[in-house]
Amino acid sequence: MDLTHAAADQEFRHEVRTWLEENLSGEFAALKGLGGSGRDDEAHDERLAWNRHLAKHGWTCLGWPREYGGRGLSLYQQVIFHEEYARANAPTRVNHLGEELLGPTLIAFGTEEQKQRFLPGIAAVEELWCQGYSEPGAGSDLANVATKARLEGDEWVIDGQKVWTSLAQFAQWIFVVARTEVGSTRHNGLSFLLVPLDQPGVEVRPIVQNTGGAEFNEVYFTGARTKADMIVGEPGKGWGVAMGLLGFERGVSTIGQQVGFERELESVVALARENGSIEDPVIRDRLAKARADLEVMRQNALRGLADLEGGSDSAAGGGAGSIAKLVWSNWHRRLGEIAMEVAGAASLTASAAPYELDEFQSLFLFSRADTIYGGSDEVQRNILAERVLGLPREPKGAGK
Repeated sequence: MDLTHAAADQEFRHEVRTWLEENLSGEFAALKGLGGSGRDDEAHDERLAWNRHLAKHGWTCLGWPREYGGRGLSLYQQVIFHEEYARANAPTRVNHLGEELLGPTLIAFGTEEQKQRFLPGIAAVEELWCQGYSEPGAGSDLANVATKARLEGDEWVIDGQKVWTSLAQFAQWIFVVARTEVGSTRHNGLSFLLVPLDQPGVEVRPIVQNTGGAEFNEVYFTGARTKADMIVGEPGKGWGVAMGLLGFERGVSTIGQQVGFERELESVVALARENGSIEDPVIRDRLAKARADLEVMRQNALRGLADLEGGSDSAAGGGAGSIAKLVWSNWHRRLGEIAMEVAGAASLTASAAPYELDEFQSLFLFSRADTIYGGSDEVQRNILAERVLGLPREPKGAGK
């Protein structure tokens, strides 16, 4: 990736910054800072309107090819957009799963008919998607998927349960990893299906978190149906498609995520100055280390993206993706712990009855899950050990 700040890139950054300044006003001004981890269900309808406003003005699907409704921008220009978007404190977009995950997956693995059917609706933010991966017995270890699908005539019939399904209560479609070959185990016999949620065989139950939000859900399939051609890739070969999608999940949007982390760190530093805890040499040292680590994280993320663009790393969640997940999740978790130390005794009580949390308490509670969701630390380390370093596989039952 070329980071020399060419004149065209500087002009693009100015264009993005100016547009956001002019448009995050009026009816959209109150949306600044809304959404995000632990609060992704708040002001959903208002943020949906904002996301459609972005689409109307060409600010969605920036890296997609032009023939599929994107702008075909360079990787660095996509990074610029996500940086400026985060710095403007713009609301979290509601279309991440469609735009950043499923869309690129369909472009890479889908049929032309699937691309023509779904990509326009994603680009225009007219159809929202959620992700049907995790199950009660298959979280970070996705190969343990037990949800089943069988082909009956011209339809797949699906039975099973998914959990921790982000924003399923707002979505119209879900992409589901299901076991379609009887007797298959682990990575074999899985298929990647596109399933409509508005049907009698689907039940969505919100999960209320300890932060008070309910962005996650359980999704139950009882004889749910989708057409036979709503499969991405070949039957029984869905593992490769699912891993390809995870590679897209750790793409350019992570740079914007880190700008958000920077804003959170600044808030913690401001609190430390306000209550005097900045004078504690241990706290001051931890805050300084957090800032240095954040800059290292950014440089590592840019290097990883450059490797992906150059084809020297696996797009299916290889070394760069696993390293990035380990780094940012543990950094963010530590920041939540530092926030509680800075807040001191005040961190132990709710800011208002019956259970209203401040930004630092929400940061602490939600960041406890960072090292679990999206692939736990243990799974990421196994990926690096086995697939990158070539070490022997972990014995079954190890650690039990």
